[in-house]
Amino acid sequence: MLDTRELGRRPGSQRQVTLAAPAPAELGIDVLHVPEGSPVDLDLRLEAVMEGVLVTGSAHAGLAGECARCLEPIDDDVDVTFQELFVYDQDADVAEGEEGDDVSRLEGDLLDLEPLLRDAVVLALPFQPLCVDDCPGLCAECGVRLADDPGHAHEAPIDPRWAGLAALQHDAEHDGD
Repeated sequence: MLDTRELGRRPGSQRQVTLAAPAPAELGIDVLHVPEGSPVDLDLRLEAVMEGVLVTGSAHAGLAGECARCLEPIDDDVDVTFQELFVYDQDADVAEGEEGDDVSRLEGDLLDLEPLLRDAVVLALPFQPLCVDDCPGLCAECGVRLADDPGHAHEAPIDPRWAGLAALQHDAEHDGD
């Protein structure tokens, strides 16, 4: 929660806010997220407007997760920008009738940045994060990481339709011994 009391309700007044806040739980996707409690650096501009407070800003946070192809750990950063209008309590009923539940509201003089930050971070994350752009992944048969063993190969699989003939050939070779 961020206090907007110092800003006042005079349209045109503004305030710059720079702070580091702990990351909320489950900020990210299954394979890539901002660790809970890690610092999220926020640089915000709060502007009083007729309807409420316009918040424009950016956030920077560290990411932790794993590659979607080879499951190697990923340590990266995310930078996001966002802008949202938080309407005053008395204007919330009017705005709700116009726009539905998509309206962000001030709770007294406090505004909750968590939903705004969560939306911005989740939308900025890649759907399938990779350790490197051309990650070859894992071997489908044995699970070896292909980046560590690029020459990795297996014998060609026997077509199951011919497996009976291969068994006959094997039997014929052992009958001659």
